[in-house]
Amino acid sequence: MNFPENLLYTKDHEWVRVEGDTVYIGITDFAQHELGDIVYVDIASKGKTVNQHEVFGTVEAVKTVSDLFIPLTGSVLEVNPKLDTNPELVNTDPYGDGWMIKSTIANASEVDGLLKGDAYKALINL
Repeated sequence: MNFPENLLYTKDHEWVRVEGDTVYIGITDFAQHELGDIVYVDIASKGKTVNQHEVFGTVEAVKTVSDLFIPLTGSVLEVNPKLDTNPELVNTDPYGDGWMIKSTIANASEVDGLLKGDAYKALINL
């Protein structure tokens, strides 16, 4: 499994890529592997402010639906439009074209609570 060192991670299996005062968020390679084939991504939080750890959407796999929890408080600026017609990008490219949302960072101190790659690997016993 792949865990890029330039990303931060959550205990809920989301990844975060910080770019200035915005972040890109998706689910980890581990999470997509555990879910199986992703068939639908439902994110209706565009334009809304979502507080840390609140649900910002759901991801549907063949046998389950899982909530997506926002790692940092912020306003959802963009939802990845590619996922409307190609939800399988979450499986094939979770850290690239499979990103889910772009959001602002409302409280920069929350970033300090995210995990680095090694800590995330330890969490999932890798």
